[in-house]
Amino acid sequence: MVRDIVIWPDPILKQIAKPVDRVDDTIRRLLDDMAETMYAADGVGLAAPQVGVSQRVIVIDVSPRQEGQKLLHLVNPEIVKTEGTRVYTEGCLSIPGEAEDVERADKVWIRALGRDGKAFELACDELLATAVQHEIDHLQGIVFADHLSSLKREIIRRRMKKLKVEQATERATDRAEQVKGARKHESAL
Repeated sequence: MVRDIVIWPDPILKQIAKPVDRVDDTIRRLLDDMAETMYAADGVGLAAPQVGVSQRVIVIDVSPRQEGQKLLHLVNPEIVKTEGTRVYTEGCLSIPGEAEDVERADKVWIRALGRDGKAFELACDELLATAVQHEIDHLQGIVFADHLSSLKREIIRRRMKKLKVEQATERATDRAEQVKGARKHESAL
């Protein structure tokens, strides 16, 4: 099921996500929904807070842009080692239409639980390293705009607030049209 993506500066995106006690069917369903949502939005990664769930759950698939990769399910991921630095122009599904250069580690090693609940470690480089760090930031209540100057961050914040107002107005208009188009019942007041 495709879920709604939370737009920054929604308060849930500033919260530190809670660890997952165990990987069960509820978590696997969340992982499936997140992957479907990520693909529908043409993203390469999505963290649970971005769909309104404050849990340490991430999906990433950089395969269209980095050879040899596949869909990753990361539960309770943590970075255990970093190496080097690189700058990459990042965007975010929770900050649509915006992209800025962010400096991050060039390579990272992570530890996480998989979809099966088993622990694993993974070495990440190139886009995968950037995506993993970006999504783990979401679990810490950090968005890529937090890595920018206060001026750039405020400009983006204003654009997102305007976008949220436009979306709310559009949804209200759609609902009004649905009500107008609904079948009338004789007992309706």
